[in-house]
Amino acid sequence: MQKFGFAIKTRDGQVVESLSIAGQNQADAERKLRQMYMQCEVLRCSMAPMDMRRGHHGIEVEDLLSMIARECAVTR
Repeated sequence: MQKFGFAIKTRDGQVVESLSIAGQNQADAERKLRQMYMQCEVLRCSMAPMDMRRGHHGIEVEDLLSMIARECAVTR
């Protein structure tokens, strides 16, 4: 699951700069966002950097396998 960073304007007009929401993709994360903040305006959305997604738990197995597969493809 990926994390996405959002900046929104609530229906009351307050700006919230740093919301982090996990989702299978951007549409899924935005759907979850709109469940929490109905009628909000999305000002910005970006995929969270890898370090933010992992926290302090180190590298995930899927990420490691992806890196190995990319390296093998490049060296061929």
